[in-house]
Amino acid sequence: MRVVTPTQMREIDTYTIQSIGIPGIVLMENAAIRMTDEILKDCGSVVNKNIFLFAGKGNNGGDAFAIARHLCNKGANTVVFVLAAKEDITGDAQINLDILENMGIETVEVVESSKLEDVEAKLESADLVVDGIFGTGLKGGIKGLKGDIVKLINKKNIPVIAVDIPSGVDGETGEIAGECIKAYKTVTFGFPKYGHFLHPGCDFVGELITADISIPSCVAQNFDIKSYIIDEKTVSRLIPQRTGNSNKGDYGKVLVITGSRGMTGAGCLAGTASLRSGAGLLYLGVPRALYSIYECNLTEAITIPLEDENTGFLTEASIPELLGYMEKMDAVAIGPGLSTKEGVEAVVFSVVENCKVPLVVDADGLNLIAKDLSVLNKSKVPMVLTPHPGEMARLMGTSIGEVQRNRVNAAKEFSEKWGVITVLKGSRTIVAAPDGRVFINPTGNSGMATGGTGDVLTGIIASFIGQGLSPVDAAVAGVYLHGLCGDRVANTKGEHGLVASDLTGEIPYAIKSLI
Repeated sequence: MRVVTPTQMREIDTYTIQSIGIPGIVLMENAAIRMTDEILKDCGSVVNKNIFLFAGKGNNGGDAFAIARHLCNKGANTVVFVLAAKEDITGDAQINLDILENMGIETVEVVESSKLEDVEAKLESADLVVDGIFGTGLKGGIKGLKGDIVKLINKKNIPVIAVDIPSGVDGETGEIAGECIKAYKTVTFGFPKYGHFLHPGCDFVGELITADISIPSCVAQNFDIKSYIIDEKTVSRLIPQRTGNSNKGDYGKVLVITGSRGMTGAGCLAGTASLRSGAGLLYLGVPRALYSIYECNLTEAITIPLEDENTGFLTEASIPELLGYMEKMDAVAIGPGLSTKEGVEAVVFSVVENCKVPLVVDADGLNLIAKDLSVLNKSKVPMVLTPHPGEMARLMGTSIGEVQRNRVNAAKEFSEKWGVITVLKGSRTIVAAPDGRVFINPTGNSGMATGGTGDVLTGIIASFIGQGLSPVDAAVAGVYLHGLCGDRVANTKGEHGLVASDLTGEIPYAIKSLI
């Protein structure tokens, strides 16, 4: 499913109006009809129900004026609170306001704080509130009188349905800088926007409905929309197929380079996830001193003891043997539980420069690359980097706050600059490709905020690459499956006690549910 920025949506609207010839007032009317349909779906009959609408001076307010008309015609008792001077309302919004006043529908101008008591008194009898204060183009927070009104609406615990986006949510980043409407449902028009899916805004959206307001399907083809929400249908098509006449060699040889003293669990989780995701053969390249740990914990893996000079950490001496094994693989992953010691740094840089199959880099592999990003230019193969926000900040030379403020842009800019696939982990994981495509993942929950879950994701992505998916498709399917496993576990165990090994155990069942 495509997702757009508010700017792209405005351009689509403008093209529809100016080039296709559908008047803006028609689009506004269609939006009002679809919004009214959703209200009727939720409320049943609205006869004698008190529905209060809050309208700003822009097109979002114009939608609210038109919605009020339709609700009144259905028998509702409607009052529209206009949070702007009426003379400041222009264009299509003014047309719909004039219609309301010609019909005798009550419209109350609220531009002074003295009106707050009247608004609060009215809200005591409200059955539903419609939020049409601000749209997706809001920049900065809602403060002052409008902020007080939003706070009042939320305090009353009345069901609120939002027009396009809850007022207060930045449509591009999901940021909330001031007060914000808490909606139980949001009806957006044309295409969903980034802010509907990104935190913290997504917590205020409630159920999201994307309504068709008659923008022709051909219009989207005139715009370079490269952003998508990952959905079940897409992932179901991507899951590698298995045939009856096959053997382990048909499902990929995956090498996971891992291990250091105190961090052996990371490689075990990544390896198990790779196998549970369908890899035909799993190889673990590990420090010789820790070899027995992996032998005991992953009985299905082929363990490669690499030279560590009896330190429990990979050293430069392991590179020749490691490069020899890499020649035989279909996918390689490096980073989980490696440490950032000097000898390990040489191993990581050598793998990046010499690998001949797609490479997944995570954890300490990323931290080492962050010391000298120029090594990325030496890679000869597609690379998937899977940073959490802290690792992303180190890679970009910025703060975690800056990364989290606009996760989509952070991932997109890094991928385009360095020619890699970036998987920016976290709630609403972002997958960004070098060609500008961006994918937002809707699955997952806070129970997955625990050590080891990132290692599981590394194993899944490497496994899917080994089974023949392109690195981008493997990342897209991998993050969705990873989050789906977390959601399935949370449904049975709850989020508080979820651990990474719960995810590996759930992988086969989650895949089965998708195919």
